[in-house]
Amino acid sequence: MHFYAGLLIGPFLLVAAATGMLYAASFQIEKYVYADQLQVPVGETTVPLSRQVRAALDAHPDGRLTAVRPSAEPGVTTQVLLKDPSVPADRSLAVFVDPYTAEVKGALPSYGSSGALPFRAWVSELHKNLNLGETGRLYSELAASWLWVVALGGLLLWIGRRRSGRGGRARALLLPERGATGRRRTLSWHGVVGLWSVAGLLVLAVTGLTWSTYAGENIKEFRTASGGATPTLSTAVKTPGADSGDHSGHEGHDGHEGHGGQKGDGNHDGHGAAAGTPAGAPAGTGSGQSCHETGGGGHADAASGRTAQAAPTDIGVDRVFEIAHEQKLTGPVEIVAPRDGTAYVVKQTDKQWPVHLDSMAVHPATGAVVDELRFADYPLLAKLTRYGIDLHMGTTFGLVNQIVLFALGLGLVLLTLWGYRMWWLRRPTKDRALSVGRPMPRGAWRRVPLHLLLPLIAAVVVVGVWVPLLGISLLLFLAVDLAVGLVARLRGRGRNGNRDGDARTAS
Repeated sequence: MHFYAGLLIGPFLLVAAATGMLYAASFQIEKYVYADQLQVPVGETTVPLSRQVRAALDAHPDGRLTAVRPSAEPGVTTQVLLKDPSVPADRSLAVFVDPYTAEVKGALPSYGSSGALPFRAWVSELHKNLNLGETGRLYSELAASWLWVVALGGLLLWIGRRRSGRGGRARALLLPERGATGRRRTLSWHGVVGLWSVAGLLVLAVTGLTWSTYAGENIKEFRTASGGATPTLSTAVKTPGADSGDHSGHEGHDGHEGHGGQKGDGNHDGHGAAAGTPAGAPAGTGSGQSCHETGGGGHADAASGRTAQAAPTDIGVDRVFEIAHEQKLTGPVEIVAPRDGTAYVVKQTDKQWPVHLDSMAVHPATGAVVDELRFADYPLLAKLTRYGIDLHMGTTFGLVNQIVLFALGLGLVLLTLWGYRMWWLRRPTKDRALSVGRPMPRGAWRRVPLHLLLPLIAAVVVVGVWVPLLGISLLLFLAVDLAVGLVARLRGRGRNGNRDGDARTAS
């Protein structure tokens, strides 16, 4: 399994590892490339958040407010997210505003809950689907489906090889062999790097599968059935003039920030275009101003400039921000603007350990807290899913996390290349100088005792159904192996028949 999977899935692993390395580096590259939009000189005092929102809307009159990400630390801009016709439907237009002067510093398309800007968003799509859409996602799921199999198989092979050694067994496991040359040297480096990488590769494989298309859907169904789904924040409110439609609420922080787009769970960076608000939804604050600034009964429609009927009063983003602080929702937050019949949503966005991911819904007319959702109250599976996604994305431990991910990607690239080199070095050289390596001997399954073989087959079937791309590709491997064996037997019979005929002729 290790030989065939490594040989045939190797190209997919190489692409996933290389693009994953690039994504791990994209966080720091983004800070450098977009420094003019992200950073400003530190001022003495900040202006009201509503004034910053108004400046963004004045600069982009065709935009419709969807969310605000207030400046969370000195020298960092506020991001006002707009639904704007100038960006694709799955993006928001992030307008960067100086929190000290309300000066607009620029605007860029923004992707998802982590606010990925154009470069990181492009790399994210490259890693997820090679920028080929839904069809391209099959490559990343195939790579994740086999990565854990290859990693565990390699671990067992490496430990098995070293168990028979005498003296220095621990060193032989953990460090490359001294003085080795040729294929033996390559094998030593392959085994040692694989041993040091195996735990991280298993985490990447499992977390990558959680938001894949087919295995991810199975995992989601299991979480729901076992009570481990991410809880939902209730955002429905009754306000004068509100519609009577059914608003199902705002899901917690399970927008999958990865290679994603899992049905019902967001895309690679979570919320997509509207950061939790349906595309085109009107802003509850209208222009981002409080009721005192607009003069009461109506507000300017952010998308068209027309006066639109809404709730008689709207407490505005400034008061919502104050309420969030009163309720201990501090640090980096995102304020999602309401639509008719829904509340403001304020959610913490700090995914670095220890995470701060609480959220609350605030009535747009009264300021009452409609609902609260504390991360501490999440089911265990929901918490583990969140932790796993953020580890995979490189946000849990910040720069250290990203360096580790880059190192794992580099390790996987080297392991794959070393594996191909060993295969090449095993080639016959006397008769067929350009041949490639010999496959492993056939018949391994038949040598397994029946009392082990039957439960092993059952386990493989269960895993193949649970991880469909693994099961389908495994069936293809077995079909090819059976075909190769059949051809070999037919050729053998043909050669034996020719020898018997020659013997009869000679006699």
